[in-house]
Amino acid sequence: MLDRFKVPDDIAERVNQEDMRHVVEGIFKSFEMPDAEAEAAADVLMYADIRGIDSHGVSNMMRAYVAGFRAGQINPTANLSRTLDHVAALNFDCDRGLGLAQSREMMLAACERAKETGVAVATAFNGRHYGACAYYAHVGLDHDMVGISMTAGGLLVAPTQGAERLLGLNPLGIGAPADKEVPFIFDASMSSVAGNKIELLRRVGGHVLPGWVTDADGNPVMDETQVPQDFMMLPLGGTREIGSHKGFGLSFMIEILCGMLQGTGGGPHRRKGVAHYFMAIDVSRFTDLDGFKKDMDDYLRSILECKPAPGETRVVYPGYPEYEAELDRRELGIPYHPEVIEWFKKTTDELGIDNNLP
Repeated sequence: MLDRFKVPDDIAERVNQEDMRHVVEGIFKSFEMPDAEAEAAADVLMYADIRGIDSHGVSNMMRAYVAGFRAGQINPTANLSRTLDHVAALNFDCDRGLGLAQSREMMLAACERAKETGVAVATAFNGRHYGACAYYAHVGLDHDMVGISMTAGGLLVAPTQGAERLLGLNPLGIGAPADKEVPFIFDASMSSVAGNKIELLRRVGGHVLPGWVTDADGNPVMDETQVPQDFMMLPLGGTREIGSHKGFGLSFMIEILCGMLQGTGGGPHRRKGVAHYFMAIDVSRFTDLDGFKKDMDDYLRSILECKPAPGETRVVYPGYPEYEAELDRRELGIPYHPEVIEWFKKTTDELGIDNNLP
């Protein structure tokens, strides 16, 4: 994560991940979410915070979920049910449930089926936000699978050369197992920058960079500036000249695989809530597993050993910075903005939940 999104060290309050996990679970349970679902949801959020994916951790997301519960938009006692089970194809009705609480189960279902079929896909509709898609891609690693996950929800992104919000942020997560090296885990939205990172910028008083957003009329903002009050996100690439058509196409692909593939529409035509997609690929059905992991190690090591460009100190690959963040944050605690800690204190007081936050 770029330094511009991080909480400055001089004001950050470090919190032990178990203390924050306890508080988060307590908040979910206070809205009558069953214990197992509350723990599953908290695990996704803490995964993000421990690995430095702050945009999808508790800082941004818990207040959105609390608002969703209070407004009746999220069903805390949702019944996740299969509506399709056909060989390598599974489909689930999420019953307006929080994706954090349900999606691990669906990714595991894809992994179990892939053991029989080589490749399996689970899709889901009528859902709500599911957090960092890296979490679900990561699940596949424990089963020696290549894990892929996507989700489509919200409308914040304008298509290339457009001035209307017609696309979701539409993140894509891919994980692949290795042997001795840190595994490859890619997680990125198909927008120029993750939408939740805009909230991080606002919290720390940061600026958007050129090509991240538009102004109110749809003109790409090409100067570093404060976050506009009224804006649209640009696709990955920013403008047509530097490749936004690629991000637009990938985002549209995710709309197809998440929503239209299961008959619930795409973009502004989506029906039945947020849609998710989970794929598991059993490596051993395609090649020797040990050989695959050795090939991954060789390739990953070559990236780490790559000669840096002028002015740079090293080269890393997706999953490596998150691994380093996890080592730091498990030892020293997770750095939170004081405003976030104050929100948790206020909210736990309102809900009658004990906490050990600083």
